[in-house]
Amino acid sequence: MEGGGGIPLETLTEESQSRHVLPASFEAKSLQKSNWGFFLTGLVGGTLVAVYAVATPFITPALRKVCLPFVPATTKQIENVVKMLQCRRGSLVDIGSGDGRIVIAAAKEGFTAVGYELNPWLVWYSRYRAWREGVHGSAKFYISDLWKVTFSQYSNVVIFGVPQMMLQLEKKLELELADDARVIACRFPFPHWTPDHVHWGGDRHSVGI
Repeated sequence: MEGGGGIPLETLTEESQSRHVLPASFEAKSLQKSNWGFFLTGLVGGTLVAVYAVATPFITPALRKVCLPFVPATTKQIENVVKMLQCRRGSLVDIGSGDGRIVIAAAKEGFTAVGYELNPWLVWYSRYRAWREGVHGSAKFYISDLWKVTFSQYSNVVIFGVPQMMLQLEKKLELELADDARVIACRFPFPHWTPDHVHWGGDRHSVGI
């Protein structure tokens, strides 16, 4: 049977069905694209949050008036610190312990060693390294600002400082440490203290005071 325009009824029916199918197909594709958009947005957002969580502890100290950035100690510097500790006894503290290598080396030499570090990621990694090296019983790490810690209980102090902080730290240690305590300043010396030993390692030195 034909319609009024001479077009078979079957053709009109097929065209009518096609007009109904196309929008549905288009809507499905649009929905699929929308889902991918939400997925990518969530992925990018999650990545940015993760980066922020990891990077913030590294960046925050740099925004302080006096900061202690993380610069790993070299093998030679560790050897120099160990030399400075020969014939020494008592507990040891590494101020700004970074990834824990100084504290772990001291623990292997028989010291009860403690590291204070502001960056929690480095502290957790240090604890893992101490466990892996088998010295977790004598090497401890704490998340703390060095200016909020009292060092009077330590007989040996190691510091990888920066010039801007050495004067302030010198005054703090002078008030808190016993007269027979040994302070090992790596990379930069204290402004007023005269060292009794100096070990050179490349372009840096360790100073025993």
